[in-house]
Amino acid sequence: MSELTKIFDFDLIRFCNVFLYNPKEPLIFSSGLFLFLFTAFLLVYALIQKHQRTKILFVTCFSLYFYYKSSGVYFLLLVLTTLVDFVLAKAIYKTENEVEISLGKARIHVSLTDRMVKVIRNSLLVLSLSFNLGILLYFKYTNFFYEIFTTLTDQKFDPFDIFLPVGVSFFTFQSLSYTLDVFRKNLKPLNSPLDYAFFVSFFPQLVAGPIVRASDFIPQIFKKVVVTREMIGRGIFLIIVGLIKKAIIADYISINYVDRIFDNPTLYSGLENLVGVYGYALQIYCDFSGYSDMAIGIALLLGYHFNINFDAPYQSINITEFWRRWHISLSSWLRDYLYISLGGNRKGKIRTYVNLFLTMLLGGLWHGAAIRFVIWGALHGLALIIHKLFTSLFKFQIKNVFALKSLNLLSWLLTFHFVCFCWIFFRADTMNVVGQVLTQIAFHFNGNIILDFILGYPVVLAMMLIGFLFHFTPISWELSMEKLVARTPLVLKAVLLVLIIILVVQFRSSDIQPFIYFQF
Repeated sequence: MSELTKIFDFDLIRFCNVFLYNPKEPLIFSSGLFLFLFTAFLLVYALIQKHQRTKILFVTCFSLYFYYKSSGVYFLLLVLTTLVDFVLAKAIYKTENEVEISLGKARIHVSLTDRMVKVIRNSLLVLSLSFNLGILLYFKYTNFFYEIFTTLTDQKFDPFDIFLPVGVSFFTFQSLSYTLDVFRKNLKPLNSPLDYAFFVSFFPQLVAGPIVRASDFIPQIFKKVVVTREMIGRGIFLIIVGLIKKAIIADYISINYVDRIFDNPTLYSGLENLVGVYGYALQIYCDFSGYSDMAIGIALLLGYHFNINFDAPYQSINITEFWRRWHISLSSWLRDYLYISLGGNRKGKIRTYVNLFLTMLLGGLWHGAAIRFVIWGALHGLALIIHKLFTSLFKFQIKNVFALKSLNLLSWLLTFHFVCFCWIFFRADTMNVVGQVLTQIAFHFNGNIILDFILGYPVVLAMMLIGFLFHFTPISWELSMEKLVARTPLVLKAVLLVLIIILVVQFRSSDIQPFIYFQF
């Protein structure tokens, strides 16, 4: 009996530990634990969705637990951010020319000049910016600036042991959008901190985006939840597509090829390095857009709409178009809250180019505290400036269809390869690795091994081919598939989802592969 009790106690402890934070096993959409938890969540959600306050409380608690499973005790940082920005935004909104001060039972009305109101509102906004950006500076950039300091002062660099909470850049930017919109009088603040916590912590997009604007999401909180057949169909379709992109294509080519190349580029020929660069371009797209697809799909199943975050970016024929299609929620956030705040294009061409460059430079730094990301952002900033210069200097129309298609093809090739070149800085662990990859491609290409290379990596190359074909599929085909899934009975939808999950399990490695953007 004691032996049976011992076994039972051990199993119970092991079972309970599954629900506790484990830094080696973050809770991600493609994991079995999430599928189990989300199924249980949906059952409860279906019962309470008509009860507004209960639904808000339940989803917020689940979202906080979801973040706890990703970052442990640092879920309290999310709670603190929520409370601080809720209070500051409300204070900004209430700052008017006449302020009422309560002293016991007495109420005193104090008149303020426009200048005083402006100073108070600006000060409150600075507090919000300082708090949110201070979080980012501490967790993401302390070691970066400390390394620069030690280099300049010729001291030994001994990095601080600072844990980076998952998705900290996403929820701080999302919370900032709320404060900035209230400051700009584009949005009225929420009356309940619970409603605001629901917006900031909503789990589908919490840890890796898309960055949901307060103006887009908050109005949905108070509407009656309606989940139509089309929403269920599109939601399941996007979840399936996201699982295929992330758990099958991205993870497979990462583990079996891309990681090996970037771990030691000099062991491989230039041809293999070049294919590794193309592989990473596909991997990061499938990984990140796959997460966004699943986030949008899960939100749809709950009755909420997110804006599209990726729109076939590698089909772009210029760099400006690429940034209209890639990580749309971040690029539009940087445009509306940084680029326009710097002056946008309102102060002449030179200032426009400077603002554009600074925006992309800071966008690169947002992605990571390393010189590689700064260079990555600077390269994209320069490319955007060159494109704007070119289009302003050479305004011409091509009427010949063949000439137009040829020019578009050439422009697409140039854009795609420029983006792939920049991805080298994004993926490499150090600048030394960047140099090794470029050196191998430029001076040790060794193209005569192409047949052996194909025979050596048939599945990896097949995955890459499928991934790129999938990406270049016409949007009309994708919409047709989406409508087909929407029209199928619910039982068949469930069967299709189960089959995809089984396929994911077959391709999955022994270790959980976190989403690339978890580190940002």
